[in-house]
Amino acid sequence: MIDFTEHPHRRYNALTGEWVMVSPHRAKRPWQGQTEDTGFVSRPIYDPECYLCPGNQRASGPVNDNYDSTFVFTNDFSALLPDTPPGELKEGLLQAKAEQGICRVICFSPRHDLTIPEMEVEDIRKVVDLWVKEYVTLGDKDFINHVQIFENKGSVMGCSNPHPHGQIWAQSSIPVEVEKEIIQQKKYYLENGKALLEEYVETELKERTRLVFENGAFVALVPFWATWPFETMILPKRKVASIAELTPMERTAFADVYKELTIRYDNLFNVSFPYSAGIHQAPTDGEEHPEWYMHMHFYPPLLRSATVKKFMVGYEMLANAQRDITAEQSADRLRSLSNLHYKFQ
Repeated sequence: MIDFTEHPHRRYNALTGEWVMVSPHRAKRPWQGQTEDTGFVSRPIYDPECYLCPGNQRASGPVNDNYDSTFVFTNDFSALLPDTPPGELKEGLLQAKAEQGICRVICFSPRHDLTIPEMEVEDIRKVVDLWVKEYVTLGDKDFINHVQIFENKGSVMGCSNPHPHGQIWAQSSIPVEVEKEIIQQKKYYLENGKALLEEYVETELKERTRLVFENGAFVALVPFWATWPFETMILPKRKVASIAELTPMERTAFADVYKELTIRYDNLFNVSFPYSAGIHQAPTDGEEHPEWYMHMHFYPPLLRSATVKKFMVGYEMLANAQRDITAEQSADRLRSLSNLHYKFQ
């Protein structure tokens, strides 16, 4: 009989309709591949050379406000532009279409030396409040149908500035990864009359083997179908389609679980843990989305230490996503860690 903790198997990602290969026995293999620089440096509270610190001039010329909390501005080097002229190409298999959008940068704190796990919950709550404001404001524009809030943390994830910040890309089309989730959630809702992730949260709260942390309103867990070694999700316990529907108490709870999860990430290898994270929520296309259940994904690359990361290459690029340690093993390791940041232990 198969032992899912030891034998190779595939797991179905109900949220995207895709499969992931799980190979638990491979976690024992020796590593002689590339190792990463941990990138640890002691940063000052204020850096006069940083483009994101309060009062500093950015690369393109504008000067930042002397902000003392959060700060948001339109990206000086936006990937999307609101005034892109309309047009499309259709020549057999060759297709292209103009895309309009707005890219924003959010500074989480005026302090250059902090990251989310080192910030106070009340200060992270201000980040959540700003996310809500931007989601509503950008989503109200008639040419914006999707608002993607995300954070890239660490140079390993391509972050070009260590100042604590995130981004928002709002655009006229629905992105590919979000479209996959829309299809799966709509199908499940039509067949069951209930949100897919609402059912999933109930399942995880019963089983509890993949839970990392929970508070009164949110849960952080390693999804059953996780691809990255320590991939996690944050989900509300109550069905809401977007962060705009969160109550004041739930916004604070969101900030709390965000901090708790990222503390455990840092404590895993005693390093500022890199990841890409982002919130998936209902499109802003003016349509009803009763199937939608907001959630936040975390995709961290580190595999077995602060210097060894998971590479998505070869088989993953050509055939199927694959992971070594099981989701349950990852959750157990994260759950067992202290909620006191290693810098203060």
